[in-house]
Amino acid sequence: MSSGRLEVKIKRVCARKRSRDFQKTHLTPTRKTGGGVGSPRCPPSWTSSVMAESQPAEYCSDSEDLFGGYDSILEDSSLLAKLDNAEQNERRRVENQQDFTSLQPRDDVRKQSCEDALTDSILDELGAEPFEDLPPSQLQFQEQIQEQAKRSRLQDGDTTSTPFHRTSETWLETNVEDKNNRNSRARRSVADQLKRTMLGNAVAPAGVSRTSVLKEAVVSEEISVAMQAMETISAETTDLGPFFGLPSRVKELMYKLRGIQELYDWQETCLNLDCVQQRKNLIYSLPTSGGKTLVAEILILRELLCRRKDGLFILPYISLVQEKVRGLASFGLELDFMVEEYAGSKGKFPPVKRRKTRSLYVATIEKAHSLVNSLIETGRLENLGLVVVDELHMLGDCSRGAVIEMTLAKVQYMSKTTQIIGMSATLGNIKDLQMFLKAENYTNDFRPVELKEFVKLNDSIYEVDPKEENCFRFSRLLNFKYSSAMQKIDPDHIIALVTEIIPTHSCLVFCPTKKNCENVAGMICKYLKDEFLQHREAEKAVLLRELRDSGNGLVCPVLRRTVPYGVAYHHSGLTSEERKLVEEAYSNGVLCLLTCTSTLAAGINLPARRVILRSPYVATDFLKRSQYKQMVGRAGRAGIDTVGESILILQERDRNMAKALVCAPMENCYSNLMQDDGKGLLSLILSLIGLNITTSLQQMQDFLRGTLLFVQQQQLCVDRKLWDVVQQCVDMLKEKDLITVTLTDLHGPTLQVTKLGRASYKGSVDLTYCDVLYKDLSKGLEGLLLNSYLHLVYLVTPYDLIQQCKPDWMIYFRQFTLLSAAEQKMAAAVGVPESFVARKAAGQTVKKNVNLEVARRMYLALVLFSLLKETSVWKVADRFQLSRGFVQVLLSSASAFSSCVLHFTEELEEFWPFKALLTELMRRLSYCVKAELIPLMEVAGVMESRAKQLYNAGYKTPSHLANADPAVLCKTIENLYRKQAHLMVASAKMLVNEKAAALQEEVDELLTLPADLPQS
Repeated sequence: MSSGRLEVKIKRVCARKRSRDFQKTHLTPTRKTGGGVGSPRCPPSWTSSVMAESQPAEYCSDSEDLFGGYDSILEDSSLLAKLDNAEQNERRRVENQQDFTSLQPRDDVRKQSCEDALTDSILDELGAEPFEDLPPSQLQFQEQIQEQAKRSRLQDGDTTSTPFHRTSETWLETNVEDKNNRNSRARRSVADQLKRTMLGNAVAPAGVSRTSVLKEAVVSEEISVAMQAMETISAETTDLGPFFGLPSRVKELMYKLRGIQELYDWQETCLNLDCVQQRKNLIYSLPTSGGKTLVAEILILRELLCRRKDGLFILPYISLVQEKVRGLASFGLELDFMVEEYAGSKGKFPPVKRRKTRSLYVATIEKAHSLVNSLIETGRLENLGLVVVDELHMLGDCSRGAVIEMTLAKVQYMSKTTQIIGMSATLGNIKDLQMFLKAENYTNDFRPVELKEFVKLNDSIYEVDPKEENCFRFSRLLNFKYSSAMQKIDPDHIIALVTEIIPTHSCLVFCPTKKNCENVAGMICKYLKDEFLQHREAEKAVLLRELRDSGNGLVCPVLRRTVPYGVAYHHSGLTSEERKLVEEAYSNGVLCLLTCTSTLAAGINLPARRVILRSPYVATDFLKRSQYKQMVGRAGRAGIDTVGESILILQERDRNMAKALVCAPMENCYSNLMQDDGKGLLSLILSLIGLNITTSLQQMQDFLRGTLLFVQQQQLCVDRKLWDVVQQCVDMLKEKDLITVTLTDLHGPTLQVTKLGRASYKGSVDLTYCDVLYKDLSKGLEGLLLNSYLHLVYLVTPYDLIQQCKPDWMIYFRQFTLLSAAEQKMAAAVGVPESFVARKAAGQTVKKNVNLEVARRMYLALVLFSLLKETSVWKVADRFQLSRGFVQVLLSSASAFSSCVLHFTEELEEFWPFKALLTELMRRLSYCVKAELIPLMEVAGVMESRAKQLYNAGYKTPSHLANADPAVLCKTIENLYRKQAHLMVASAKMLVNEKAAALQEEVDELLTLPADLPQS
């Protein structure tokens, strides 16, 4: 090292120093980011030696000068320049004041000793000019230097005035020890120390990435702002936040997960309605495919995130519930809320009480009613902030409308803070529904794709035009040459109509019966050209292979013949797995044509360019206006087609009825509480008494004033008054021993539920069968067979399917003889002896008085028993000569009914053995697969064949699947699309999170100090 003055050089990337008069900014200058517009060029020599290829480095060493020419840290002057000046001044002052002794060290040692004393003085000088507005890291650096100076003074005395009070021995030892080190390194300046400290602060590791922290902070801030806005909202205010009162993160997710960038005008208008902002109830009506569901989902997210309340989404079918759970799971993971499925046998009553997170319950109509009952019973209905009902017009459905009405009436009566949103098709008497729900109404005829309606008579096509006198206006003639043979096979010209569209576009053909669906699909393929076989040939081969796997090596002969042409049928005769595969293939364009029944129109959304109605009938019943609108509403695919077409094929005899069908106003919707001899009203009254909502006739009347039945009593209670009907229902419940009536002098008779009544409403058991179920379970306890599932399976076989069962007595006898002696004895005990089955199989007269309904129920139980052993729907359907669709329906119904029976037995002490036994049976019936696959089947959207693939690939539990990489899954699992993989992983994560949260809630509950703990 030179004994002269040490010069510290800082290499700058750019030679020109930035002017202090340059516009002040807190951003890093463009020239510091490696270029950009207006960035000054570096000399060529510097480019080669310093910047090399001018590529920005991802990581920098701690010795690299990251500050370079950027020294405008403070607004008034440069901090680094101030440090440099102070250091140079102190050096000169120290050198001038040195008083050399006789034993003087060499120049390099003198310099080192001088520099040891510099820092204290420099900070003293800088201290005269206090730092203002320094960043925290620089303030911390200043404090550290001052603290070091204080410690140095205490240890060495006043080092500034007497810097060299050392003995020669000490100096010699120190000089010898440090000589080599001083030669190999140079002392850092104070400016270098500051840079190093700031760099250390920048690279200090953190537990959470800064990006994550910032995102979380932004979301939390926006949620907070939206909550405050909603609390203070006035009638005039419509703008609640960045995205309808939601964090902007939600808008990003809508685009990322759904591809939605902008909302339709009507959607924005609806979300900004005053009644929505004021949280009033709302019914909004639009045509099919208008985008109703997105509005509901935004309102649900606002309830979950902003108001921190739970939500309930009611959908009509199990398939729709499962689809919605899969679709919202990703939102739940990103925005921290639970999505819980309540369908079939799934759902916990009451739901898990969560302290930290909110839950969205996605439920079928029946499960939603049970869920609301459980929330009322536990006093938690106030936590339910929003109820959304899809297909609200199903209030008029004769079988399920009463359940919807009961659910909504209870919510309105018991909670004044729960908002109800109803999505509906256009109805003729929407004002009745408004009065029932005390709701506003928003109606719009928007469709994203224009719909043109046509009818076909003979070989002429007419456009539907209500302005015309006959409702129909001639459009065109069919241009398709038919041979005489084709004319006989296809007199309705279906082949001509579909070949105008497929395979380039998609087409749906609605047929009146399931058998007609299969026949029409086969007929169409018989006359399609061979070029249809080449369209997406490889993908159709994959579909056939998947169908074969789902059937354990068996494929429906009709599908095997039609799928290569891109054609398939869709009705309840398919298994759930076949149905899912067909739907996915159609959605992806692998299949271009589906022949289907009317149930497809009410289920999953599968739009088409052209919709053809094979006949204006469903079975033997003429179409209703609402059914017709639902079918033709599938025409036109948003974002794909510019127009959608529907063609109704008519015979001349149906012409006048068809005019009324296509041009008449929508039907009215009426309450169904009085249907089937008041069965719905009976169930309602029983549950009201059991839940202690009403305990007297007067309270009963008060409640019923909030029902749709009360609004429409003039039309529905023509023969007798509503209150007379109520009194009759109370008397019937008393006769069935479901309630007791106690006479009191003060307030009239008091109504209370019996144990059997409580079990009936909590198990959601049809009151027609509750006494029969009680007798069957009581009789079952007398000789319960435990070494076989048969007895338990018989007890959970649904009563409502018995009428659909017509046993083949030879098959019955053959299967009966395969039972063990104990199982045959059990069958005889319930009322089906072997002799009876043998005589029926032989066609002989049966003298014994055997209940035929019990025999039919045992036959269905044998089907279910075989399913539990075989697990193959195909094999069991073939063995009993039943359609595999019916076997699938039987299995699903038994699974749901086993859940009802389980809740029924939980309320009756005498049935305690059934609780553990039915829990496992319900689980087996829900999935009907090998035991090792059940955990994977719990994940929404995972069917048996997929579960087998996952299990064989090593994904054996939901935890494995939740931690899987979707990209790896696509490579590992055959025929798995990326979107499906993402949905599957998201569903698995939601399931694991839900289970973990439930366990954590139990732990928290155990560790919480009881509120009623006695005080000493």
